[in-house]
Amino acid sequence: MKEQERKTIYNEICSNLAVRRLKPAFDLLGNLISGNGLGIYYDEYRNLEETYHFMLKYTVEGIQDPERQKVYRKLIVSVFELADKVNEAVRLMVSPSVEYEKKRLFKDRFIDNLEAYLTELEYFYHQNEGTPPTDESVVLTAAKEHQKKMHRLFYHIWFRDMLTIEEVRLLRKFLLGSLVQVPYRSFMVAALMLSLQRFFNMEKFTLLFDALDSQEAEINQRALVGLLINLYSYDRRTPFYPGITARLKVLNEKPDFKRNLERIIIQLIGSKETEKLQQRIRDEILPEMIKMSPNLKDKINLDSLMEEGLSEDRNPDWAELFKDSPGLLNKMEEFSELQMKGADVFMGSFAMLKSFPFFTETSNWFMQFFPENPEIANMLDVTDQTNLRMLEAIDRAPILCNSDKYSFCFSIQRLPKENLEFLTQGIKAEMDQLKDLNEDEVLLDPGRKGEFISNQYIQDLYRFYKLSPRKDDFEDIFNWRFDFHNKLALGDILKEDHKLLRNIAEYYFTKNHFEDAAEVFVYLLKREESGELHQKIAYCHQKTGDFEKALNGYLKAELYDINQLWNLKKIALCYRQLKQPARALEYYRTAEKIDPDSLSNQLNIGQCLLELDEFDEALKCYFKVEYLAPGNKKVWRPIAWCSFLTGKKEQAEKYLQKLMEGQPNKHDFMNMGHVQWSLGNRKAALDHYRKSITINGFSEAEFLNFFDEDLPHLIGQGIDPDDVPIMLDQLRYFLEQ
Repeated sequence: MKEQERKTIYNEICSNLAVRRLKPAFDLLGNLISGNGLGIYYDEYRNLEETYHFMLKYTVEGIQDPERQKVYRKLIVSVFELADKVNEAVRLMVSPSVEYEKKRLFKDRFIDNLEAYLTELEYFYHQNEGTPPTDESVVLTAAKEHQKKMHRLFYHIWFRDMLTIEEVRLLRKFLLGSLVQVPYRSFMVAALMLSLQRFFNMEKFTLLFDALDSQEAEINQRALVGLLINLYSYDRRTPFYPGITARLKVLNEKPDFKRNLERIIIQLIGSKETEKLQQRIRDEILPEMIKMSPNLKDKINLDSLMEEGLSEDRNPDWAELFKDSPGLLNKMEEFSELQMKGADVFMGSFAMLKSFPFFTETSNWFMQFFPENPEIANMLDVTDQTNLRMLEAIDRAPILCNSDKYSFCFSIQRLPKENLEFLTQGIKAEMDQLKDLNEDEVLLDPGRKGEFISNQYIQDLYRFYKLSPRKDDFEDIFNWRFDFHNKLALGDILKEDHKLLRNIAEYYFTKNHFEDAAEVFVYLLKREESGELHQKIAYCHQKTGDFEKALNGYLKAELYDINQLWNLKKIALCYRQLKQPARALEYYRTAEKIDPDSLSNQLNIGQCLLELDEFDEALKCYFKVEYLAPGNKKVWRPIAWCSFLTGKKEQAEKYLQKLMEGQPNKHDFMNMGHVQWSLGNRKAALDHYRKSITINGFSEAEFLNFFDEDLPHLIGQGIDPDDVPIMLDQLRYFLEQ
């Protein structure tokens, strides 16, 4: 069986079970078992199917059973769990993914005595506590061996299908204890998240819920991210597991839960902006910086800066840097602001630095950064004070995720010492400043530390799913919608809090996710009538091209006293898009009474008049715009066209000539051709027609389409219809020259 076929069948089984269609689920499951030679599961399958047959029989016969629904629910859970086991067995046989390659290799390495293994890991810290290192190489060797055992525990958790109650007890004690370093404990939370994604198990959910009680933000934030991802993934199953909904209800009573929930949901949604942000950096910021780079060293007086050190005052010379790139300073300030708000601004920068041997080990993508990691000692001399200062500075950087911190460390290993020292000074100064800012923010907002940590972890996950060598072997969770408000597990919690849901909707709105925003705004509108909500829903429909719905929303918003002028213009815009220029004109005229000097409104009035064939009136509007804004070149085009349509050919020629002296487009050349022909200048007309095709981009077919649309106007201005085919054939000959 091919992997895609297996996946399709398994998903169909789960879909049928979720909506309680057990007959088709049993049929598909039976085929999955027999088609893959998994007779070991056949007895369990037959027992479940027979139980269901008996239930159906008793129900049809009208036999009363107060426990029926309880038994029915338990049966569905049992079929889910059997489908999981069969699906996993098939994957172990056929899946070429790195996950199952590793699981097949790991089958003889599962930890038999977990309690003894965890005790041994904890003993490592007892053994080394308070003892100064006598031999760095001995210490490093011990640390490497210890980390190797941590990796084995990571894979043990990842590849365990079902955790026993005893394993949950031991792992809970491990995660919530204080004997093992936080980075290694948070590492195991990531393993738990991956394990649950691979194979559903209620005990894994229980352990993630328990990890939320950790006092360490690195652990509880990873646990909450892992919990949300798996709740989203298994949403159809959660109604059959009352333990999940019960734990969520308990969490919902905690004051910080909803704030954390909102923050992480927004961070997950925000991860979808990463590609757009990287594109902006590549297209807007980097090209400007590259233009500046040749003279950058001299312009900022780099040697002097090194002597004086970094001060808090801005170098007055820096303002000169941007005189040739006036927009760059604003872009850099915006870039800095995005960076401080947690936007993933470094994805592109570090994408090329994921080829170090460290990243060939899948588990390392989930390792929290800590300077004592023996992998770093393999690359850098950690006894060197410069390296130590660098590592400390990197460790404190809230703007870099763990994965990028490791990339940074490995990338500087061959840097000359003097360059490294200078780099260390700069980074340390920046990180000290950020540390002070962050500490102030944490004092004002205790949840701020958790925000940094969850954001870093989500960025780590983003890099794994987008950059890891075998990324295609995993379902990319960042292609999910993350519409938690539509999910069974969290939908009610989110919808009962109007403010929380509104914040999520506003985030969608600001990030131009208009369909998602409209969906949430519509729900909010059912609970609270609001002119602003009507406007925002309408605007979302407008941006997605549904002008009928947009018009309906703006008309409803008209009933409220809210930004009347803006609303009038939006209604008019919708009527124009719906090809109702007369109605649009009514609203533009009303807007004109409120704001008579609005140039854009005058242009829109002119456009409506033009579409209504009221060319003289349209021309008056365009001249009014030219009078109020003499330098506005955009108005020359409609003036020229209206002048032509009203028979003012010399006037049309005058304005088109102004456009010819600037940057004419293909329509300008075509319109000048019309004017010249109507003036009797046929050669000039052909020349301009040729330019409209050869210089600025009409294809011959496009030209002819537009020409046919304009033909009635040409005839109206005196062109003999019998001359048209002759002129067009002459044009074709011109184009062949």
